[in-house]
Amino acid sequence: MDLFAHFKIWVLILCLIFQFGYGFYLPGSYPHKYGISDYLSMKVNSITSIDTEIPFSYYSLPFCKPQEGIKDSAENLGELLMGDRIENSPYRFKMYTNESEIFLCKTDPLSGGNFKLLKERIDEMYQVNLILDNLPAIRYTKKGGYFSRWTGYPLGVKYQDAYYVFNHLKFTVLVHKYEEPNVSRVMGTGDAAEVIPTIGNSGSEVPGYMVVGFEVMPCSVMHNVDSVKNLKMYDKYPSSIKCDSNVSKPVKEGDPIIFTYEVTFVESDIKWPSRWDAYLKMEGSKVHWFSILNSLMVITFLAGIVLVIFLRTVRRDLTQYEELDKEAQAQMNEELSGWKLVVGDVFRAPSNPALLCIMVGDGVQILGMAVVTILFAALGFMSPASRGTLVTGMLFFYMILGVAAGYVAVRLWRTIGCGDYKGWVSVSWKVACFFPGIAFLILTTLNFLLWGSHSTGAIPFSLFVILLLLWFCISVPLTLFGGYLGAKAPNIDYPVRTNQIPREIPAQKYPSWLLVLGAGTLPFGTLFIELFFIMSSIWMGRVYYVFGFLFVVLILLVVVCAEVSLVLTYMHLCVEDWKWWWKSFFASGSVAIYIFLYSVNYLVFDLKSLSGPVSATLYLGYSLFMVVAIMLATGTVGFLSSFWFVHYLFSSVKLD
Repeated sequence: MDLFAHFKIWVLILCLIFQFGYGFYLPGSYPHKYGISDYLSMKVNSITSIDTEIPFSYYSLPFCKPQEGIKDSAENLGELLMGDRIENSPYRFKMYTNESEIFLCKTDPLSGGNFKLLKERIDEMYQVNLILDNLPAIRYTKKGGYFSRWTGYPLGVKYQDAYYVFNHLKFTVLVHKYEEPNVSRVMGTGDAAEVIPTIGNSGSEVPGYMVVGFEVMPCSVMHNVDSVKNLKMYDKYPSSIKCDSNVSKPVKEGDPIIFTYEVTFVESDIKWPSRWDAYLKMEGSKVHWFSILNSLMVITFLAGIVLVIFLRTVRRDLTQYEELDKEAQAQMNEELSGWKLVVGDVFRAPSNPALLCIMVGDGVQILGMAVVTILFAALGFMSPASRGTLVTGMLFFYMILGVAAGYVAVRLWRTIGCGDYKGWVSVSWKVACFFPGIAFLILTTLNFLLWGSHSTGAIPFSLFVILLLLWFCISVPLTLFGGYLGAKAPNIDYPVRTNQIPREIPAQKYPSWLLVLGAGTLPFGTLFIELFFIMSSIWMGRVYYVFGFLFVVLILLVVVCAEVSLVLTYMHLCVEDWKWWWKSFFASGSVAIYIFLYSVNYLVFDLKSLSGPVSATLYLGYSLFMVVAIMLATGTVGFLSSFWFVHYLFSSVKLD
C-alpha cells in the first residue's frame, strides 16, 4: 500500500510538471521582461568565416565603439575554448519604439593598414555576429523562391574590383507580450482561481514584452560626410536613408566610414520557449531517418551472424565436446581445428599489456563523456541559448569519469597480471596523462598558429593555466582514486589455465590485420551520414541541435562496434590465432581511419574555399584530435565485448 501511495505522489508530480510546461524553462533560460521604452543592449561576437575558420575580434576592424568603452561579457570556459569573444556594442534600442535614420558614428579616415585589412576580410567572406537578448542576429536571403537562413551578416562585398562595406543595418525585433505565470492555472480552475492569488499580479497592468526574434538586413549606403560633422551618437541622420540598391558605398583609403541603423519592432505569435525554432529548424530529417534505418540494417545483419555463432556454432560445439568420451574428444580435436585448440593460450598476456589497459581506461572515460553529454543535450539541458555549455559540460563529465577510467584500467591490469596489483599507481598516472597529453600537444601546436594570426580562437595564457589546474588538481586525483578502487576490487579470474609454452599459430590465408582494418567499414557505415551534418555544423557555421538523432546513432554505433569485434575475434580463434587482444581493440577502433579519410575528403571537396596553409593545418589538427578520441572509444567497446565473449566461451569448456 505504501508503494502505491508513493507511486500516486510521483504521478501527481509528473502531471503538475507537464501542466506547468508552458512556464517551465531549463536552468539559465528564463525569459526577460522588458517594459515599453526600456533599453535593449546589443552585443557583438567574434567575426567568423567558413573560408578561413579563424575567428577575429569584432573591434579588430574599424567599427564604431561604445561610448562607455569596450567591455567583455561574462564568458564561461566553453565560450573561450570555442573562440567566442562577446563584447558590448554601441547599438541600442528602446523596447517597442521604432526608430529610423539613427546616426551611429563616423570613423577616422581609413589608414593603409585598415583599408588593406578590410579588403582581406571581405575577400575571405567574414560574417559579423550580433546578439540581442541572447539571440544571434538572423538574416534571410531569397533565391529562386526559396528562403535561406544565415546567422550574422557579411562584412561587405566585392563588386567590379571595388569593395563595399555594409554600413547601414535594418533591424527587426520580434516581440511577444509577457505572460505572467500564475498558480491557479496549475492548481485548478473555477473557484480556485478566485481563492489562489496570481503571482506578480501587482505589475500586470504594466505591459511587458519578451524578445522572440532578431533579424538583420545589411546594406551599403552613400552618406554625406559634411552633413554629419556636428552629429553625436544616436542623433537623427539629416536625410532619409534608402536601402534599394545593395551597394553604393565603395571603401577608399583615406575616407571615413559612416555607420547608421534603423530598428522596427513587430509583435509576433512566437512563444518564448519556441524562439530558437528559427535557428534549430531541422533540415533533412528524412536523411537523418535514412541514416538510422541504414544503421539498423547493418546491425540486423551483424546480429544475425552473432546469433548464428552463439546459438548454432558455439552451442553445438560445446554440446558435442561435452557428450563425447575422452577418446572421441581427442579424435575430434584432431579432425576439428578450431577455437577449442587454443584453450591453453587464449588468455596469454598480450604484448604491451600496460598500454592496452591505459587505452581501454581512456576509452571508457571518453565514451562515458560522449553518452552523458549527448543525453543531456538531447533532453535540452545544454541548449544553444547558453553558449559554451556543451563544451563546458564535456570537460566536467570527462573529469568526473576519471574515476571510471582508473578503475577499469587498473582492474584490467590486475586481471592480465593474475591478481598482482603492484604498479597500479603507475597505470593510473598514465591513464590520467595519456589522452589529455595527446590533446594538449595537438591543441598547443594549433594554438601557436592561432596566436600568430592574432585570432580570438587562440586560448589565452590564463585559460591555459586554468586547464592545467583542472587536469592536475581534479582529473588526475579522480583517476588515481578510481585506480585505488580498481586495485582493491577482486580481479577477474580466467576460466582456463595458460600453458607455459605458447602454441604456434598456423599460417593464415589472409593477413589478420587486413581483416581488422576492413572491419572498420561497418561501424563507419552506421555513422557517415550523420558525420556530414556534424562536420557541417563545426566547419560551415550551421547550428547542430538534432542531439536525439545523434544519441540514437551513438547507441547504434556502440552495438555495431561490439558485434564487429565479437565476430572478428571468433573468426581469429577458429583459425587458431590466439592473439586476439589488440585485434579486438582495433577491429572496431579502425573506424577512426575511415573517419580521418572522410575528413580529408570533406576538406578537398566540401571546404574548397578553405584558404591558406594555416586554415588547412587547423582543420587537419582538430580532425586528428577527434579521430584519436573516436579510436579510443570505439576500440574500448570492441575490446570489452570481445573479452566478455572469450571469457564466456571458455568458461563453458570443461577440462580434466
